[in-house]
Amino acid sequence: MTRQQQPARRPAAGLTRRGLIGSAAAAGAGAALLPAPARAADETATATTTAAPAAVTVDASDTRYLDLTSRGYNARFTAAPDSVRLVHSTDQVVAVVQEAVRDGRRVGVRGGGHCLDGLVDDPDVRILVDMSGMDAVRYDPARRAFLVEGGATLGHVYRTLYLEWGVALPGGTCPTVGVGGHVTGGGYGAMCRQHGAVVDHLYAVEVVTVDATGTARAVVATRDADDPHRELWWAHTGGGGGTFGIVTRYWFRSPDAAGSDPATLLPRPPKTLLKSTVTIKWSDLTEAAFTALVADHGTWHARNSVAGSAYDSLHSVLILYNRVQGAVVLNSQIDGTLPDASALLDAYVTAVAGGIGAPYTEVRSSWPWMKTTLKDPYDTGLYNRTKSKGAYLRRGWSAAQAATLYGYLSDAGYDGHAGILLYSYGGKVNTVASSATALAQRDSVLKANFTTYWPDAASDDRHVTWMRNLYRDLYADTGGVPVPNDTNDGSYINYPDTDLTDPAWNTSGVSWQSLYFKDNLARLRAVKAAWDPHNVFHHRLSVTAP
Repeated sequence: MTRQQQPARRPAAGLTRRGLIGSAAAAGAGAALLPAPARAADETATATTTAAPAAVTVDASDTRYLDLTSRGYNARFTAAPDSVRLVHSTDQVVAVVQEAVRDGRRVGVRGGGHCLDGLVDDPDVRILVDMSGMDAVRYDPARRAFLVEGGATLGHVYRTLYLEWGVALPGGTCPTVGVGGHVTGGGYGAMCRQHGAVVDHLYAVEVVTVDATGTARAVVATRDADDPHRELWWAHTGGGGGTFGIVTRYWFRSPDAAGSDPATLLPRPPKTLLKSTVTIKWSDLTEAAFTALVADHGTWHARNSVAGSAYDSLHSVLILYNRVQGAVVLNSQIDGTLPDASALLDAYVTAVAGGIGAPYTEVRSSWPWMKTTLKDPYDTGLYNRTKSKGAYLRRGWSAAQAATLYGYLSDAGYDGHAGILLYSYGGKVNTVASSATALAQRDSVLKANFTTYWPDAASDDRHVTWMRNLYRDLYADTGGVPVPNDTNDGSYINYPDTDLTDPAWNTSGVSWQSLYFKDNLARLRAVKAAWDPHNVFHHRLSVTAP
């Protein structure tokens, strides 16, 4: 799930002539660490052949305002900007950002609208850039890469790439997530064990930035070793959205791809997927069985997450629903064209659920790749208020941690729809050096997403507190957060959690930025100082300059 963008505090955006002179001098040391942005004319991507529609401004008096400000995934947060700008081109984004800088108004940006926390829908945002009209997906022969505009959703990208060229990106499993936040946070999904993270296939980005003079411009940065702006590209491979500028276009090409045939430049997905759904009823689930399930699941992934194994194409998620939802579920899929696909899935299900001492039911089915990929498993209906958290796991949780989870999830008195989702990870992702991309977690075997959903605003505090307490108690040995050690590896910026910034909930002494970015933090902060010296683009979880 993508997690979107934002920008800066009012003083940062309100650049006066006096402020520019002073802050430009202050930013000089940081900017010297990286190449200064080149002239816009040198770095702006080639113009489109047809004129884009004019940008649209929608304010609170417009009937469209409510629709555009309530697009967010989490109904706990609703945007209230002075205006929403529907943009259709990079030039229009540049113009809106320049206006925001000139008038001292904070600017935010929305692509897919799936931010789990209040980063985009922040009451301080005065101009909200809506990029949903910028959703083109096409092959760019000049760069031998696929161009994807920043407002496209994953489902639109998958469908277009697959039907036109037979290729795919190893991105997330929710088709309504926006590319913009997903990619910049280092996105992952069903194909990552076999093909790596989505940022491992990111060739270039076009970013609207603001330089030390307060001038907005579009800059293209690539992964080419001789690109003077390569650090700006690197920062967008896991540094999170809304920190360095607004990404208007992405280009994707696998790092080992050769030639100019589009059909060979990105991974090819399997023709079919063999799927399994295992269900274990809470009425059959003792604490011992629950603990065994968590242990066996963790053990299997610790032993089977090396790249090149027979299970490279496996994607699974163990969903530890709470008791009120009736059952816990293990969803799995594997390349259905493998001659031993069924046997591999049999062995996986048996290893995870077969020895826990509780009965389970299983349903198997075979589906075409695209039909499976475009299904949306995350539509929560009226349960649209949520609190989420994240973690990387280098190995499975301990018996004591499983007992903590059981205590919270088995509570019949808790009526929220909670789910602790353990996603398969590792494989090809872990063959990349932690410094090669801003995505620093490169030896984990599982990724955890902690969620709870509820329908009514009146009970927000109760449900948020429940999730905060669960997470704190689960990681009690490391200050209430997943501090990197032999079991934990920090958290995932695309599961944004502002509690990590609060010493009441993070008592570890480890900064929230280090939990997300680890040893890559210093480098990200240098990029921030060089490319956004006035902090025009920021939110509560964006990288801060040194």
